[in-house]
Amino acid sequence: MTKMEFFGPGLSNDQWERINDLAVSLQPAQALWLSGYFAGVGSAARGAGASDQVAVLDRAPPDPAPVPAAKTRSLAILYGTETGNSRGLATTLAAAAKQQGIVAAVSDMADYKIRRLKDEQDLLVITSTHGEGDPPQSAVGFFEFLEGHKAPKLPDLRFAVLALGDSTYEKYCEGGKRIDRRLEELGASRLEPRVDCDVDFEEAAPAWIEAVVARLAAKRSEPARVNAVVAEPVAAAFDKQNPFPATVIDNVVLSGRGSSKETRHIEFSLEGSGLRYEPGDALGVVPRNDPAVVDTVLDSVKLAADASVVVRQKPSTLGEALSSAFEVSAVTPRFIDHWAELSGAAALAALRGPDRAEARAAFMRAHHVVDVIRRFPVSGVDAATLLRGLRPMQPRLYSISSSLAAASDEVHLTVGTVRYDLDGQPRAGVASGFLAKRAAPGALVPVYIQSNPHFRLPPDDAAILMIGAGTGIAPYRAFMQEREARGANGRSWLVFGERNFRSDFLYQTEWQSLLKDKVLTRMDVAFSRDRTPKAYVQDRLRQNSRDVYAWLEEGAHVYVCGDAAHLAPDADAALREIVAAESGCDAAAAAEYLAALQRDHRYQRDVY
Repeated sequence: MTKMEFFGPGLSNDQWERINDLAVSLQPAQALWLSGYFAGVGSAARGAGASDQVAVLDRAPPDPAPVPAAKTRSLAILYGTETGNSRGLATTLAAAAKQQGIVAAVSDMADYKIRRLKDEQDLLVITSTHGEGDPPQSAVGFFEFLEGHKAPKLPDLRFAVLALGDSTYEKYCEGGKRIDRRLEELGASRLEPRVDCDVDFEEAAPAWIEAVVARLAAKRSEPARVNAVVAEPVAAAFDKQNPFPATVIDNVVLSGRGSSKETRHIEFSLEGSGLRYEPGDALGVVPRNDPAVVDTVLDSVKLAADASVVVRQKPSTLGEALSSAFEVSAVTPRFIDHWAELSGAAALAALRGPDRAEARAAFMRAHHVVDVIRRFPVSGVDAATLLRGLRPMQPRLYSISSSLAAASDEVHLTVGTVRYDLDGQPRAGVASGFLAKRAAPGALVPVYIQSNPHFRLPPDDAAILMIGAGTGIAPYRAFMQEREARGANGRSWLVFGERNFRSDFLYQTEWQSLLKDKVLTRMDVAFSRDRTPKAYVQDRLRQNSRDVYAWLEEGAHVYVCGDAAHLAPDADAALREIVAAESGCDAAAAAEYLAALQRDHRYQRDVY
């Protein structure tokens, strides 16, 4: 110890010299114990008076108490997810921390008690981005609180953020970037820099996990050894990393003659898989690229399909790699960077950099991989070099349109086939085109179950209001099959929209049967192209404003399923207007009304 440079209150010079002489001879543990001892002396003196003070000082001091260990900082792990990837990584992160003796509290942002934020010490956040920079649907409330004026200052918080995203979107990983910026604004300090992961996060995410856990464990005498293996906990043997080869039972076109689009009903057998699901869950489908597209790419780079390559440390052929292991349609920033370097094309180089996001996004919408290869040819490119610029094939998620209670060992999908023209040529969606063209009955399709805990049926006696358009009707078919099988007595109301009554009334006879049997209480439809002006589901909601609000006030659970660009915001706006009109409140109060429903899990959305 060293001498103190301040003079204690009321001490004589002699007392002060004696204290300083003692101080320089003490070890830290002794000084800590002695501070507690004199605190007790002072307390006794205040309580008993000066006459008792001498008696206290004359007692033999007790044996030194053990020095308390430094308090371990608390660790919270928050995740925001649409497809389950963030949830799986959060579980992996918690397991890696536990290896170092660090116990973490893992929470979904949807369930996190926001009042706890001000008391957190170490916070690790893993979040995806929905669409163009939005948070995952279930995490909207947390984002609104954190970015709002009620968020607390966090000067004692340490944090790190792992952002998941899709680089084909202009606002890539914006959800994680928003959290990262806001925590810094609130005074928190970073444990590690933010890491942004594309859809193939299997390398970047484990490296981030290793880095943050090593930082948290840095004060230990032994260096941290972290083995972060990305894995999603599932009950069945088949999962995203090991999909089940499901046999196609049936594949029929639902839309009628003359429809302006094609919608399919596809049934798969799950027999022998052990896979189980609940209404509201999604089916992950691992597609294969169109053989014609693969051949065009090979021809454009003058490479043979049987050229040898290594994919995920396993030998393969280039043709098979382009068919099943890599995306060969959508252009990504990675491919732009890669092909710009190979070709030396100034037009591609001009698209690089954060300030070129808008131009880059427009270019990606207007080109496929083969278009770029043809427009900016590169001679002599080898197979391995070609693959380095491509993104690994990603599964596609589809809302399940069946219930195991009604279709044991089966899973059904309702799929809209994506077809369009680009650069004067017909194109198709990778997965929807695969299912439409190459998933005939008897074919094997790799699939897995993706749980969706934020789109669940309430208790059987609760009322449900189901709002959907197009293939957004899929989970409601599952809901009603489940409720019919369970004999649920809660009321149910479906508001469904499509283009034309005659050609696009999906599952029409099933809905009519459910209405007849009183399993479905009420159904309102909007076929936008059958009348002028066009009518959509939000118009039907407004037309039945009083009934909608009455259902909400009586405890109904509200569901919205469909496209994120139009249906979700339009339906939300209609619900806010209904609440304001029927209750007489202002817009802010109506928005809070819906926010409260979301917090209570009575307003759930599954949008894409």
